[in-house]
Amino acid sequence: MEITYNTKLYSLIGNPIYKSLSPIIHNNIFKNLNENSIYLAFDILEDDLKSTIEGFKSMKIGGFNVTIPYKKSIIKFLDDLSVDAKIIGAVNTIKNQNGKLIGYNTDGQGFLQTFHNHDISVENKNVLILGSGGAAYGIATTLAMNDVSNIYIANRTLENAVILEENIKKINKNISTKIFDLNLNGLYKENIHIIINTTAVGMYPLENMVPVELNGFSKNAIVYDIIYKPKETKLIKEAKTKGMTTFNGIPMLLNQAILSQSIWHNGDLKINTRDVRELEGILDTYVE
Repeated sequence: MEITYNTKLYSLIGNPIYKSLSPIIHNNIFKNLNENSIYLAFDILEDDLKSTIEGFKSMKIGGFNVTIPYKKSIIKFLDDLSVDAKIIGAVNTIKNQNGKLIGYNTDGQGFLQTFHNHDISVENKNVLILGSGGAAYGIATTLAMNDVSNIYIANRTLENAVILEENIKKINKNISTKIFDLNLNGLYKENIHIIINTTAVGMYPLENMVPVELNGFSKNAIVYDIIYKPKETKLIKEAKTKGMTTFNGIPMLLNQAILSQSIWHNGDLKINTRDVRELEGILDTYVE
């Protein structure tokens, strides 16, 4: 693509972002759409977050994504939030709407789309979520809206897990919740249907670690690790040896990216199944 004076800029900000596949996804989407736009990734320090957002607004950026660790802290620098983002309390997609930066969250729906694509229902399921960061908020909130039975949160910092639990209860007071540390002492593991890792344990430099041990869980449980580099984390490998169904983070990454693009295109995104399959193939070549 030729860069011109009117090439529209989109981006990703976070820290670190050097392993991100988002530029590959979005630039391929722009190419398929024959659109004069480019998507770049920027590694931003927390002290520079406010000035970065101000700069984006001055540059009239089309939109951008946010990844760890800024999905919650960025909110105070935005002009408004979508209804879902207000409920979730975290943002991963921002649209420049007539000079105002509006925050959205596509993490939860991107995550849930994986289950829809495989005809798996989450209704009445017991879910264990590992971690309580921005991605956990999007996923937990979406699951609460889709009538899972129980949500158990395991986190290193219990105070953060309590805040997430309170958020879940605001959305669906009928859901049973409980908090554990990562040792999972007291959790009836055989009763868990879905295990979701939203922590960084399993990616560089923690590739040789697992966030929790899988001993005691049912072989019928689903393990979803939202990490996509490496393609198979140690958690995924151990789950496969036990005969569990597993998903890595690539489907969620691709689904939420397509949802972000839909927001930037005002819901009028012309991307077909063939394009999605092509993107999956491209991503597969970048992930070991």
